[in-house]
This record gives sequence, C-alpha cells and structure tokens, in this order.
Amino acid sequence: MLNNWDKWMAKKHKKIRLRCQKGIPPSLRGRAWQYLSGGKVKLQQNPGKFEELDMSPGDSKWLDVIERDLHRQFPFHEMFVSRGGHGQQDLFRVLKAYTLYRPEEGYCQAQAPIAAVLLMHMPAEQAFWCLVQICEKYLPGYYSEKLEAIQLDGEILFSLLQKVSPVAHKHLSRQKIDPLLYMTEWFMCAFARTLPWGSVLRVWDMFFCEGVKIIFRVGLVLLKHALGSPEKLKACQGQYETIERLRSLSPKIMQEAFLVQEVIELPVTERQIEREHLIQLRRWQETRGELQCRSPPRLHGAKAILEAEPGPRPTLQPSPSIRLPPDAPLPGSKGKPKPPKQTQKEQKEQQKQAKASGQLDKTLTPSQATVVPTVGDACTPQDVLPKDPVHQDPAPQDSAPQDSASQHSAHHHSQESLTSQESEDTYL
Repeated sequence: MLNNWDKWMAKKHKKIRLRCQKGIPPSLRGRAWQYLSGGKVKLQQNPGKFEELDMSPGDSKWLDVIERDLHRQFPFHEMFVSRGGHGQQDLFRVLKAYTLYRPEEGYCQAQAPIAAVLLMHMPAEQAFWCLVQICEKYLPGYYSEKLEAIQLDGEILFSLLQKVSPVAHKHLSRQKIDPLLYMTEWFMCAFARTLPWGSVLRVWDMFFCEGVKIIFRVGLVLLKHALGSPEKLKACQGQYETIERLRSLSPKIMQEAFLVQEVIELPVTERQIEREHLIQLRRWQETRGELQCRSPPRLHGAKAILEAEPGPRPTLQPSPSIRLPPDAPLPGSKGKPKPPKQTQKEQKEQQKQAKASGQLDKTLTPSQATVVPTVGDACTPQDVLPKDPVHQDPAPQDSAPQDSASQHSAHHHSQESLTSQESEDTYL
C-alpha cells in the first residue's frame, strides 16, 4: 500500500513526464536536467570533488586525445568556435575530470559531444555530474574499452526491430548489416550528432526523464521510416546504399514534431527492453563467454534514479496564499485575539509610566487597566478604557464615538495584518 509520499511522488512524476514530452522550457532546461538525472544530488553528496579533480594534473595519455577532440565538437556554436575559448576550456576540464574520476574507463570520444551539450545549458561542475550520471546510470558500460555494452544493445535493438518493422528487419538481415554499423553513433552520442538541434533537445528532455528506452525508440522510429516499406527499399539494393540511407536520413523523419510524436506512440516498454536484454545476454555468454566489463545495472530514468539515490525529502505542508500575523484571529473565529507576551510587557510598562505622570485616574481598578490597545494604535485617552458594564457611562452620545473609533481601529488593523505571500514558480 502506497503511503502519502509515494502517492505524491507518483503523481508528480507523471506530470513531469508529460511536461518533458511536451518539451522543457529553455530557461528551465539546464536545472531540469540536473534534477532529473540526479546530478544535483550527486553534487550535494560530493562537495568540492570537482574542484579537487580540476586542480589535479591528469593522465597525459588522455590529455592529448582530449585536446585533439575539442575543436570537433559543435565547431559553429559560439561557445566552441574559437580555440582556447571558454567553451573549449570548460569542455577540457569536464572530460579531464572524468578520466580522473573513473580512471578504469578513461576517455571515450563519444563523451565529448555529450559533455558539450551539457555545457550549453549549465556550468562546468554541474555538467560534470550530469555526465557522470549518464555514464553510470543511463548508459553504463557504453564508454568502456571494448564497448561490450553498446554491442549488446545493438543486438537488443535489432531484435526489437523485428516486432516494430518486420520489413526493415528482413532487409538488414538479408544484407548482413551489423547493428554497430549504423547505431553506434546514435546511441553513444544520444543522437547529438544525428538529429537537428530542436529534435536533439526534445529527445534529451524525454531521455533524462524516462531513460534509455527513449534512445531505443528513436532508433526504431528512424529504421522503420527509412527502411520500413518496399518503396523505400528500391533505392537500397546493396549494403553500401543501405548504410548511406541510414547516414543521410530524410529531414521529414527527423523533424521535431513528427519524430517526438512517433517516439511517444511507439509501443516499446522498459520491461520489453529488459526481457530482451536477458535473452541477448544469455546468447552472448553462450557464444562469447562472460562480459569483461562489469558495469552497474542500468536505471530507467529519473524515477528509478531517485529511488536508488534519494535526495532530501521536503516536508509536505500546505502553503497558504495569505499569511496572517500570530496575533490575528482566524476567519470565522469568535472572540478577540490575545495580545502576545511581548505586547503585555510593554502595556505594563506603559501603565506604570502613565500612573507616574498622573495621566490615569487613581480610582481605576486593576480589571479595567488590563486591556489597552497595542503600541502604535491611534486612539484618544478615553479609548484606552474598556467598556465595563458596571462603570459604563449610560449616555448614548459618549458611546457612539467609542464605537466608531474602535471600528476604525479594527479596520485599520485588519488591513495592515493581511499580507500576501509571494510564491516562487519552480519547475520541480
């Protein structure tokens, strides 16, 4: 049975998933990616870690390779257009820090475009922790030395294609085209080098929220619409023509609105991917032996990452739109509010001063002197005295000014006591 927190989280996650499918607003995209990937929690758990890695010299065998790849990442983007610019410097820092953070993996060229896209939306430290989450939670083992994880996912993709588009699957099988020939760059770069920029951002929004199934869905949609009909296969008689077709996809297929809608509607679930993963892993072990890369288990999106590495849980409390002072009465309550303790002390001091100066009547009883207006209320000395049924003046002309003055004072106090609370518009 779900508790209140789990119900709230399930409802919240559904809203976030729908928002990511519609597209995260550009002004919030960087922050949203950090929260969805768990990079924000990772940064909070490791304060000062990136600065420590950034100050370290690094391994020379990786530094030279990273330096050669810097100018190849989005060379026409303003951040990376100039050699030695702040964009290339931050890219070098992030990639070098990862080689120190995971020296057993080192650097892979496909990590550079991933880090570059992240740097377009957030500072270097936040981009580093998002890169860590992608490499360890979303795509574990993709950037290891022998690329075993990407080969295994290639077999999974090819098997799923048989259910999505039997025509495309049969053609690729007949041509004996290995999935690594067309899907390696797609998956390892998360389509950052394949799709138009608008489509890349929309795919990444869903990828951070729902996990690797989005990458599989995008690949299946591209294969289905590029090779999924006999008419499209007429120009792909050989292996070379087929590979060229997949390398130069039709702009209509990659168009943002069309692609996103096809990806959302494609019936490929996490459970199907995991079931196929077990099947292909068993076949791998039968034909090639055990995997040499012992990567951590893959987590499918923000919900699974949050459950594995939960951040601080906020207290679920109602947030009123109108805030009242502590001494103000609640709407609908009866009786007058009791003055705070601090005000009572000030009243006693005020009474002592008034008695010393002779302003109060010597015959005033203690019960009559206990209730006086708060400091700062504009009133005449006769208004200080409360209405006592024993000592009240029966003359109606004396009580009328007191009633009007008390009403004016109460109205003035209620206007000052009601203050509106500004609400911060946050995404998550």
